[in-house]
Amino acid sequence: MTNLPEIDFFNEGEIPNQKVVFGNGTSNYVGQLAEKLGSHVLLVTDPGLSSVGHPDTIKKNLEAANLKVTLFDDSTENPTESSVETCVQVAQKSKVDLIIGLGGGSSMDTAKGCNFILSNGGKMSDFWGVDRAIRPMYPLIAIPTTAGTGSECQSFALISNDESHKKMACGDKKALPRITILDPELTLSQPNSVTACTGVDALSHALESMVTSKRNKNSLFHSRLAFKLIQEFLPLVLKDPTDLKSRGQVLLGASHAGAAIERSMLGAAHSMANPLTASRGIIHGVAVGITLPEVIKFNKVDSGTNSIYADLARDSGIASMDCPDEEASNLLMAKIYSILNLAKIPTSLSGQGFTLSDIPSLALDASEQWTANFNPRRVNRDDFENIYSTLFSSTSCETQSLQAN
Repeated sequence: MTNLPEIDFFNEGEIPNQKVVFGNGTSNYVGQLAEKLGSHVLLVTDPGLSSVGHPDTIKKNLEAANLKVTLFDDSTENPTESSVETCVQVAQKSKVDLIIGLGGGSSMDTAKGCNFILSNGGKMSDFWGVDRAIRPMYPLIAIPTTAGTGSECQSFALISNDESHKKMACGDKKALPRITILDPELTLSQPNSVTACTGVDALSHALESMVTSKRNKNSLFHSRLAFKLIQEFLPLVLKDPTDLKSRGQVLLGASHAGAAIERSMLGAAHSMANPLTASRGIIHGVAVGITLPEVIKFNKVDSGTNSIYADLARDSGIASMDCPDEEASNLLMAKIYSILNLAKIPTSLSGQGFTLSDIPSLALDASEQWTANFNPRRVNRDDFENIYSTLFSSTSCETQSLQAN
């Protein structure tokens, strides 16, 4: 048996209940890993990945290990209850005993959602919340092909309600992938726009999980490391998409950010981003990129939170170790704007099909999002209205970056 390149992913003192394998070509070990967990695999992915051949390669590796494979490649962006049910029907008919999620967050959310229903019955809304699965769940292997959501290190499935389009966070410790395979080579096939959007999403995960009211020693370890990796290497990937070493570091950072979310949740930027996606179909990475800077400015008013941002800037080399808090946090803001500019993330909602009249409904929806409860500074509907109002500006990222300095 080949020795697997498992990495020391977890903080000292953590008791890991998943294995994380990292390195170029590690997806070739999937058969060796999967044969210990089951005999009939449901491989969950999407049509785009099928077109570039990744699922076929994974399928061949699994079959070489004498595993039977059923392919489901109809995962949709922002999966819904009905799209998950379609996956469940395929799984039930095939009588699988192991699930693999291959792709971005949508494929992994579909795989997790399928696991909830396949193992426990019912429908996705039954699992909206935390630890509502009564029965054991099937083993799950996660293989991300994007460096963004960090879903491969989380026990939550984000599934949209078919009618309201609201995202339901369905979490259970039994839904955490048993094994995560981080193969940077799989990320090379994604378009540059996807690299940018998923990278910005990962950046937002690191920054939001760093300051939530639920933060703790272990979450801070993952948040801090995630931000260091992403802020250093994402700009290099955006400038040269073929830079495989940098891609690997961003992928690793995104997974650490996912582990941070698992331990500390997210905040107001995601609360504001989800209504933008639900109401106008704005790509999640774009939506959270638009909202993130203004939420950080809102949070910086709290001196304790501002100190955390400042410490992060100093720890990451963005600011000198003797830099005062306000200056250091402003340098952090400048770095964020610089990355958003490289990623070509718009800064105005007016160019995204929204008008000022949309603000009240957006603010109401944002205030009802679960993640709003974990923002470090208390945020209500009026606050959301005020923050959304600031986003109807044509000021460019480049200009804001200069202002932040």
